[in-house]
Amino acid sequence: MKIHRVIAPLILAGFVLSLVAVPGVAQQAKPEAKQAPAKIYIPKEIKDVLVQNLESRQTRQDFPFTIFKQLYLPARDASYIYFFYKMKNADLGFVPAPAQPGAPADAPAKLRAVFDVFLQFHQMEGGKSVKVVKEVYVPVTLEKDAAGFDPNAEEWYTVGYPLMPGSYLLATSVTTHDLKKIGTAYSDFVLPDSKAFTKELDTTPIIFLTDYKELQTAETVAEFHPGYLRYAILQISPSIDSTINVADTLDTFFYIYGAKPDASGAFNIECQFEVKKGEEPMIKFAPQVYPNPFVSQPLPMKQTLITKATDEKGNVKESQKVQDLAAGTYTFTVKITDKISGLTCNKAVDFTVVEPKAK
Repeated sequence: MKIHRVIAPLILAGFVLSLVAVPGVAQQAKPEAKQAPAKIYIPKEIKDVLVQNLESRQTRQDFPFTIFKQLYLPARDASYIYFFYKMKNADLGFVPAPAQPGAPADAPAKLRAVFDVFLQFHQMEGGKSVKVVKEVYVPVTLEKDAAGFDPNAEEWYTVGYPLMPGSYLLATSVTTHDLKKIGTAYSDFVLPDSKAFTKELDTTPIIFLTDYKELQTAETVAEFHPGYLRYAILQISPSIDSTINVADTLDTFFYIYGAKPDASGAFNIECQFEVKKGEEPMIKFAPQVYPNPFVSQPLPMKQTLITKATDEKGNVKESQKVQDLAAGTYTFTVKITDKISGLTCNKAVDFTVVEPKAK
């Protein structure tokens, strides 16, 4: 993970603030006076299975998968919620993909898996579902190179969707296209109200990027993505276990709630980043100032070691040595100060540095 560019936060902010007419958000915020006939997004037999174990959260694993992580990012007055799925290749039904018309005879052979993902979002009150606010159908087609394919490998995928603030339960079903194999899982989550942060600062979950791409357009329908997520104009690959290699950059990405702009609409946010091992400071960075609440900051994991030696005349000489942060477990901390409102907050996330795997 060696990222040398910083995501352009001003451009990103413009795209995020435009995400108000996204599917689902506008419908929930301003329901139509005259309701059109309801579309069927989830077949009845799948709904029955999801409802059957809704209160107990008991999963069904005919089609095995797990939801192991979730995170959210802002979308104007709403949020994009992302769910991370783990699936074993052998369970996805990969078969040889038909050759593409006009493809060269020596084109690499491909394997293909086709299945369906159904998302049912429940609004929650007091631990109970009060209504279904959205149903989403996500058809999935995955392709992999046949060469080197490992059926025992477990890989991760993401799907994201925009929702208004509130408490929710996601009921997910992953099925074969003929519905003969059905898997289910449940995940509770809460999305913050950005307008509620009037006297405090907070952040979205802090993530460490392994890669990203800036694309031309934002995603407009929910899709199932292998090894990355789509956000506004970005394709982001986060480190799902907060691990980097020795000599890599710790590329941080998060959004700050509650910061106040000045009369011209500009922000003045200071972030003081530090890396600790237990209570021992390891790396302290110079304060960074940001003109809006998006923070995208690559941080080189380099330690400056200072040693002092006394010569025969009693003179103390000081020397410096810069070296890579050694393998181990550390804590990334950031103190955030809004220079306009005076509000502050502190965040801490553990991460691990490992020796690179031999190729």
